[in-house]
Amino acid sequence: MARFSCTKIIIIFFYVLLFLLLSCTTLQNTKTKVKAFPLHTNGRWIVDEEEGGKRVKLACLSWMAHGLAVVAEGLSKQPLDSITKRIRPMGFNCIRLTWPLELVINESLASLTVKESFNRLGLFDDINGIQAHNPSILDLPLINAFQTVVKSLGDNNVMVILDNHCTKPSMCCSETDQNGFFGDKYFDPHVWIKGLTKMATMFNGVTNVVAMSLRNEPRGPRSNLKDWYRYMAEGAEAVHGANPNVLVIISGLVWDQDLSFLKNQPLKLSFNGKLVFEVHQYSYGKGPGWQIENPNKMCAKILGEAMRNSSFLLEQGRPVMLSEFGVNMKGSNLGDNRFLNCYLGMLAELDMDWALWTLVGSYYIRNGDFIVGAGEVYGVLNEDWIRVRNASILHKISAVQLPFRGPGLSSKAKQHKVIFHPLTGLCVLTKSTVDPLRLGPCSNSDHWQYKPQEKKLSIEGTLLCLKAYGEGKAPKLGRECSSPNSTWKMVSDSKMHLSSRVNKNGSSVRVCLDVDTTNNIIVTNTCKCLTTHKSCDAESQWFKLVDSVGGGV
Repeated sequence: MARFSCTKIIIIFFYVLLFLLLSCTTLQNTKTKVKAFPLHTNGRWIVDEEEGGKRVKLACLSWMAHGLAVVAEGLSKQPLDSITKRIRPMGFNCIRLTWPLELVINESLASLTVKESFNRLGLFDDINGIQAHNPSILDLPLINAFQTVVKSLGDNNVMVILDNHCTKPSMCCSETDQNGFFGDKYFDPHVWIKGLTKMATMFNGVTNVVAMSLRNEPRGPRSNLKDWYRYMAEGAEAVHGANPNVLVIISGLVWDQDLSFLKNQPLKLSFNGKLVFEVHQYSYGKGPGWQIENPNKMCAKILGEAMRNSSFLLEQGRPVMLSEFGVNMKGSNLGDNRFLNCYLGMLAELDMDWALWTLVGSYYIRNGDFIVGAGEVYGVLNEDWIRVRNASILHKISAVQLPFRGPGLSSKAKQHKVIFHPLTGLCVLTKSTVDPLRLGPCSNSDHWQYKPQEKKLSIEGTLLCLKAYGEGKAPKLGRECSSPNSTWKMVSDSKMHLSSRVNKNGSSVRVCLDVDTTNNIIVTNTCKCLTTHKSCDAESQWFKLVDSVGGGV
């Protein structure tokens, strides 16, 4: 009996040791995989330090730390490690962490402890919450608490963009808040450059800090190109000089919606391979248009403006990041829903890097109305900082979290198309020539080919093309590809309707790809919203032909 027990113990010890060795190897491999830093640019792409440079697509959430308390939101609700551990499983790989300039230029503020900062605001319940969930930060100076958040993100393999959101701690923003442009009361460019330099120096060598965004949403009556070119260049040079590892992200004018001036006059810097431009967009920037106008026309209008104001840079081989966009996560805002479906089509087609506003489920205190504990309907997390606010929207967004194409993603597969459906965040899949097409994960997509001159949708490496058969009927794959019902055109102002023609009672009628939402089967129906009709919903018929490499995305 004693010999049996001893043998059993030895066997158990052997397996425990083996498990620990395997765990160590897995951890090392994971760290190697996600920390191929620093990042740099290769043409329009952001790439890592692997040989040849493999594309790294930034799919980020914004996390606010520039509010009145100057502490990353949510730390009175949940443990810091619990929050940062949630980010990767939701499909995001980075956090755009905001900070106010005074955090590094105002020593009396930076040296306040977290407890003192909340005390001065009368936020005693939050002090109790932090004591319960994050007691180790309560007596830390604010700047050290900020560093602790960055470290926790790094420990959980989350990249960080440090975003200088404003000078004075406050919610952002207004035309008259004096935080908007160089020369405003709270925006001295020389003090700003000093603050950027201090922050860049502080995080030099912190490998998960991959970028610094120089300033959020330049705006206001002082805005002018002369000062923009001068001080953005000086700020970029200062950051690069203090921390040459980070990407330098630069905003345009008009609330970061306009970079059109770069067509005629590029920004001149002494360094290469580190510059990224950023742009912001929300549905409310167009007033009530998304709710009352024809959705095809609104989508065409906003995408046209995006191309003229910023997206043209991608065609010129310069990186552009949609570093702020967002919607009401309750899913009840018609304008936001239409905007999101339109913009997801663009994000997929252009395969842009992006940051969603926001991780935040609630605020300690929201200045302006000074509501304590105010919820954030744009937040991915709910007010409890545990539950996801809207799983269906998060699932839809997940389609653009991974790259469709870029350097180093596939050395074998040639570029092909996937047929992306923004409303669901899914792609068109085939099973056989007799089974109907369905929506499914884009990672499982077939390799479609589309030649605009022939207007045929075919499966790569086969003689099979897509054919329409009538209203309410499922299109199918076939070999006879010369008839009108095997010809497909992108129609409508939005250029997101895939249309063919079928015979109906002896006449040729136009039909568009659509989705039977009861089972995700692809059908064709009468095309929606092709005229100026305003009270119509086109999104079930919105598809994008997206360039991709490899086995789907």
